[in-house]
Amino acid sequence: MIKLMIADDHMLMREGLKRLFELYDDVRVVAEAADGSQALEQLRLVRVDLLLLDISMPGLSGEALITRIAHQYPRLPILLLSMHNDPHLVMRLMRSGARGYVTKSQSPEILVEAIRAVGGGNRYLDPELMEPIALSSLKAASRSGLDSLTSREFQIMRLFAAGLSVNQIANQLAISNKTVSTHKINLMEKMKFSTNADLIRFASGLMSSDIA
Repeated sequence: MIKLMIADDHMLMREGLKRLFELYDDVRVVAEAADGSQALEQLRLVRVDLLLLDISMPGLSGEALITRIAHQYPRLPILLLSMHNDPHLVMRLMRSGARGYVTKSQSPEILVEAIRAVGGGNRYLDPELMEPIALSSLKAASRSGLDSLTSREFQIMRLFAAGLSVNQIANQLAISNKTVSTHKINLMEKMKFSTNADLIRFASGLMSSDIA
């Protein structure tokens, strides 16, 4: 029996998953959370065998939340369930401490297969992401620095340097906050930035040199 916590900010998603897992004898939902803070609180209160985690929730989420949970509960397997399918993002999150990654577009059978694999101590990667990640790794070996950024990533880096927030950039570019955050994660990975300050300092210097 795999005792599972679902952490997702959408109630309908959590309810749908609970109904799905009721169909399986070896998976039982014992806790749920709507954001990172609730997830940490539930982990203190309830013993779980696996955390099924959405990477985009209000407040603490994504890489920061994964890193914190992996540090506090090193034996707890984390399976990520996300709408994002960007290979750079997936690998960055896996390096943060997650044991598996499945996109929300996958079938229920694949999700349950992933839960069983990760709950059993193995790693699991969405089958549809394996080829893009392999190709991305090959490209990354031959490209680095500014040359590796897409035009959108370069544009967003300059907007951050100009002092705009995620919400402001999303409004200006007519894209979602999640898309902006994904691009930011990707460009920070490619440029080897550790903090927002690194990003802003580099981009500001780049803009100054352009003006000169």
